[in-house]
Amino acid sequence: MPDTVLMPDQSLQASLEREGYVFVHAGTMRHAIERFGALDDWEAFADSWNALDVDAYMADGGRYRRRRHAVYVAGAAGAIERAPARPHYQALDYNPLNGGVARWFTPVAADVGRGPSLSAILAFSRDLFHRLAPDTQRWVIEVHQFRIEARPGVEGRPTPEGTHRDGVDYVLVLLVNRRNIASGTTAILGPSGAELGRFTLTEPLDAALVDDARVSHGVTPVRALDPSAPAYRDVLVVTFKKEDL
Repeated sequence: MPDTVLMPDQSLQASLEREGYVFVHAGTMRHAIERFGALDDWEAFADSWNALDVDAYMADGGRYRRRRHAVYVAGAAGAIERAPARPHYQALDYNPLNGGVARWFTPVAADVGRGPSLSAILAFSRDLFHRLAPDTQRWVIEVHQFRIEARPGVEGRPTPEGTHRDGVDYVLVLLVNRRNIASGTTAILGPSGAELGRFTLTEPLDAALVDDARVSHGVTPVRALDPSAPAYRDVLVVTFKKEDL
């Protein structure tokens, strides 16, 4: 869905309410995030994807995914606080490949977790998602740094579990970098399985915002354009889930 008429405020909210998802171009996304803080450390933030560990839980035996993980908690306003490290868990209904297991990942580095870029991204997300669910008293927020690598003759699979829902309330997928890869196209499907939209995150800060209860999403595998050079897709995924008090 084109976002040329979207402004970084109520129009994003209206688009999510109407469609269940929205693709946001990098310029619009930057404007939206910078209302909540400067992206002063973006270069170092993006560089932190070079320090991710291989995901050892891949049931397909793949070694193409690297990641780090962190959990935050927040109310409607006030501080967004980092919580003690905990495992990432998805039921098999949501993740038939890797679900049903408490997965412990290397934590997001402390300086990255409290840095200006991530702080602004979380504040923007909390503001938007809370306007969609204003009665929520407390949010559990999970932050995932993902690198999907493509090697000679081996594709990288951003969503190896296929088209899926995450089992949360809202999702932000933000492109941080892509190097020497083709494809990586996101498809959004409605409850009936009909495709609602298709787009590719190509520029840093291109983003997808998703109402996880209403739509499912999947991303096509990535392959190296030049097999002799490093090839990868770096994304930040932030999920918001209402916490029962």
